[in-house]
Amino acid sequence: MSAQKLLTFVEDITRLLETKPDEAAILVEGKKLVATLVSSAEWLPEAFKAPHPDHYQQYLLYADPLDRLSIVSFVWGPGQKTPVHDHLTWGIVGGLQGEEKEITFQQQGDGSYRKSGEGVLHVGEVTAVSPHIGDVHEVSNNLSDRPSVSIHVYGRNIGRVSRHVIDPITGVQKPFVSGYVNALVPNLWN
Repeated sequence: MSAQKLLTFVEDITRLLETKPDEAAILVEGKKLVATLVSSAEWLPEAFKAPHPDHYQQYLLYADPLDRLSIVSFVWGPGQKTPVHDHLTWGIVGGLQGEEKEITFQQQGDGSYRKSGEGVLHVGEVTAVSPHIGDVHEVSNNLSDRPSVSIHVYGRNIGRVSRHVIDPITGVQKPFVSGYVNALVPNLWN
């Protein structure tokens, strides 16, 4: 693993946040930084790319001690997907390996959620979510024969934030805290 690439990203995104930019600037500049990070995959240890046979995995790579951001690798095995959910913060997602399908949802006047878009995130591509631009979606592995991996950067420690799984038909929101599957995080300072 090249800890240096992840460490450089942590330094760069932290410097960006220290300037206290508005969310739009974070998303614009942060997407550039994430694109550089996901331009290759050799820096991420195999342990943080490992799928589970039954459900997707969320591995913590870094959590800022001031709760300004978290960096996570998400791994989907073939056929795996998230439920429809929200984030309640900004997030930037970069494709590292494979392909991920995203279906976005928008709340309707009756409280239900309607599909509002669909796309596929490929290796090296970057997208964003936030309550201001839309943060309710479902994500799945778009490949049937191998795992897909993406790197997510959030404006909070996403693994300890109470968010919602959403039933799009009824609009019922069920609180959840996602947590992380790993017991250890990468050593950035080898």
